[in-house]
Amino acid sequence: SPPQGYYTRRGGIGESGDFVTSPEISQVFGELIGIWYISEWIATGKPKAFQLVELGPGRGTLTDDILRVFNQLASLLSKCDVSVHLVEVSPKLSEIQALMLTGGKVQSNPEDKSAYMEGISKTGIPIFWYRDIQDVPPGYSFYLAHEFFDALPIHKFQRTEKGWREVLVDIDPEVPDQLRFVLSPSSTPATENFIQPEETRDHVEVCPEAGAIIQRLACRIEKDGGAALVADYGHDGTKTDTFRGFQNHKLHDVLRAPGTADLTADVDFSYLRKMTQGRTATLGPIKQWEFLKNMGIDLRLQVLLQNSRDTATHEQLLHSYDMLMNPKKMGDCFNFFALLPHHRLVRPDKKQKPESKSPLPPVAGFGELLLK
Repeated sequence: SPPQGYYTRRGGIGESGDFVTSPEISQVFGELIGIWYISEWIATGKPKAFQLVELGPGRGTLTDDILRVFNQLASLLSKCDVSVHLVEVSPKLSEIQALMLTGGKVQSNPEDKSAYMEGISKTGIPIFWYRDIQDVPPGYSFYLAHEFFDALPIHKFQRTEKGWREVLVDIDPEVPDQLRFVLSPSSTPATENFIQPEETRDHVEVCPEAGAIIQRLACRIEKDGGAALVADYGHDGTKTDTFRGFQNHKLHDVLRAPGTADLTADVDFSYLRKMTQGRTATLGPIKQWEFLKNMGIDLRLQVLLQNSRDTATHEQLLHSYDMLMNPKKMGDCFNFFALLPHHRLVRPDKKQKPESKSPLPPVAGFGELLLK
């Protein structure tokens, strides 16, 4: 909702807000993602240009950390034309991002331009802001969606003796100004369209918007190359009721005071995989701790610990590492999932002599994963 929606009104990320994200906890998180994109860029033959496209960039912390890595590896990227494209609907958050990434040096664009705002990062990289992914220009791109899909609206369905029914929101006749959940009296268009015939669960959450966005990303990657990395709460088609609210870092009734709490539902990665419709290869989901370990977080931590002079920094580094990696904290809750062009994962032809075609480098972060 433009006037009353949570992200347009507040979007409470951080210690003083309603929830904290991995990039806010440790710079290492964003640095390793930056390295992931560079390793994919190298693996695909170092194209002359790439776009970094982030969906729902929060405060801009993640992009800032990635740009720092790009800057540190400037000699490697010197012949590559890099640009940043942020898809953000919240005017408030885009202001915060502009301040973080450019020091506030941005200009608003006229209505007829696809980007509503643009600027230059502190490291000299052009940055553009859009309201919709469709407005981002085509081209070889690296897409990033960190805690993006879990914030999109879902449909909920319940299996009953009479078949599938949609869970709807209604006004409670007993209590004025109180909302309640009800089951649809009969099948709804959403029930007809979004429930898979082979579904075995009794309660299902479907996010059609996530499906449409994944389809768009898969089409773009198939056509222009690149890769997409999705990091989010989620499951592989196993969970049922995950819809919840957060306010001041505590669970909050989703129907109380709409627009004042962060609402989230776990991402169903099996649904995202299905929605690529085979246009791209998919890797994962794998747990956050596993992805970060594969990306060399332990080595990076050792370097930072050696370079830190004071006890407070030392403790902060260990604490943030524990938050990201501990299975009981963020290590197991968050998953990484990637879309890559099929040709990136083609095995060498067994009929040919092994030396006639060198095998493709493995995909960083995902180890020796079996393709799905």
